[in-house]
Amino acid sequence: MGMPQTPGGLAIDQFEASQYGDIGYNPDMNQFVPVEDGGGDDGTHGNDGNHGGKGNDGDKGNDGGKGNDGNDGGKGNDGNDENHSNDRNDGNHGNGKGDYAGYLFTNFENSPGNVTRTPIVHNDDGTLDADLDNAINLANTDALREIGGTRINCYGDLTPWNTPVTAEEEYAHARVSGPATVSDIVDEGTGVGLRGGAQFWNRPNPSEIIEALGEYHGDDSWTPQGFWALSGVELLAYYLGATPVDQDDGENVTEPIGEGYPNPYRTGYIVEFQDPTADEPTPVKYYIGGRAAWEAPDFQEDERTVYLSCDGANKGFYKLVTDEPITSYDDPMDISGTLHAAKVTNHDAAANNPPAEVDLRIEWVELGSASNREVESWIAEYDDVNQQTYLETHAETAWDEDLEAAIAEADQEVAENGNRNYVTDQEILDWAEQYESEGPGGVDEELRRVPFIETRAAAKEVGASVEFRKSEGIDSIEGAGPGDYIYLGISEVNDGTSDDVGDVQVDRVDGGLVYRAEIEEHYDISTLEPVIVGPDGTDPADVADDALLNVDNVYVMDDGRVLCCEDASQYGRSYPNDCMYVYTPE
Repeated sequence: MGMPQTPGGLAIDQFEASQYGDIGYNPDMNQFVPVEDGGGDDGTHGNDGNHGGKGNDGDKGNDGGKGNDGNDGGKGNDGNDENHSNDRNDGNHGNGKGDYAGYLFTNFENSPGNVTRTPIVHNDDGTLDADLDNAINLANTDALREIGGTRINCYGDLTPWNTPVTAEEEYAHARVSGPATVSDIVDEGTGVGLRGGAQFWNRPNPSEIIEALGEYHGDDSWTPQGFWALSGVELLAYYLGATPVDQDDGENVTEPIGEGYPNPYRTGYIVEFQDPTADEPTPVKYYIGGRAAWEAPDFQEDERTVYLSCDGANKGFYKLVTDEPITSYDDPMDISGTLHAAKVTNHDAAANNPPAEVDLRIEWVELGSASNREVESWIAEYDDVNQQTYLETHAETAWDEDLEAAIAEADQEVAENGNRNYVTDQEILDWAEQYESEGPGGVDEELRRVPFIETRAAAKEVGASVEFRKSEGIDSIEGAGPGDYIYLGISEVNDGTSDDVGDVQVDRVDGGLVYRAEIEEHYDISTLEPVIVGPDGTDPADVADDALLNVDNVYVMDDGRVLCCEDASQYGRSYPNDCMYVYTPE
């Protein structure tokens, strides 16, 4: 359960490489999709053997894991697919209990990421059981691998049309660190001290860039934002089918990976699983929603508007509005729309005041319009970039003659002048200049890609408030419309929200807060109103013990009350446990 495999069926944790968490042991979101007919599309899951368990005799195949022909790591005799068997012919899913009540979709926050689908059985006595024999790892389906898999699957949503959605929390998307902008780099004449982890994506052994920068720059070194999320990128390469580099000596070496290395612009999206009760659900990436460290989306009842929260430091708050209702598109690649980023407009009120006393007034900055198909075509232009390309582009020394020297040269060139294998600093500046003079619809065709695949950097250049700190769960009541509320958890109020630059400079509150925003006409929102404010890190136990601390997820129940779930630091509390609170709106 939860373990991605290579195309040939090897469990990904068998390889020597950096890991983002313990693979298969970091479950996150759960979304339940009910079925009304007692068992999927045809109500049986019988003779076709789909969603079976371990194959004809329950063995794992002759080689102990890959099946006789080694394809896709199946547990059955032919090894073709871990998700299917041939003995499910009783019309009740082979469980001897009862019909399926639905399917539970669970995220695994790793790299490569995963979503499992587990049938939930409704027993005759009214109880529910998880049918683990028929659970499937969606990461190991061809459909998900073909779109680049997923990374760091965090929270998600259930759409108004009852499909589960997973959010890729791609922390390594940050090309600039903290409050810096690409313009700042150009003004400084160097990226040293300013570049983010994204610029080192295709470096051999990318997560070790922090140690390398310390060697190169000494006291002038810095921590590129998101560098730690470069862990697991090489495992993603192996999951996608890249040939593993030398694994014989039990360590992750710096030999560069060639063909098959993952394209960074294929990760960091909202992913919907259409046809969730089919034999294999269809994954759809919302490329038009931009790339970020997405915590969660909140799909609105108009089936056009999606609000998007982004985890981490100095991040944006985004809105996608599609041109037509999402369910009206026959082909999800034709879904088109406009991406917006929030800008806080009441700077004076938000400066040096307690966040409990400040409603944030926001306007929406239009970043660009496109279709999923258009954005995917732009992404595809970077599919051939790999670790060898990093060295061949940025180092003077041939890597196959002196690998250590080539890596050092390339690292320092990228730190200074940027990674030329992907969207360049100059392209972002050109886009921003044309945006300011011609508007978002007037930029050159080749620059239209910028806000969709370099979303954070683009939003910064045109004045959006990319200052939020750990924007977490976001939710609204089922069937919400104008007059109802969207709730947004902010786990911490510090860093970009409480510094002395930008649009938001409220007082620091390490315990975070919960905002709500009233849904207006056309499902717009224009005000973030604080309704719960946590303690500060310096508050004693008599304050911290009874206060919501580091809210992570929010869930609006049918009666309008809000479940608030913590993922907390202890701070001044007298106990270490995370808690769940219920907020009752006035």
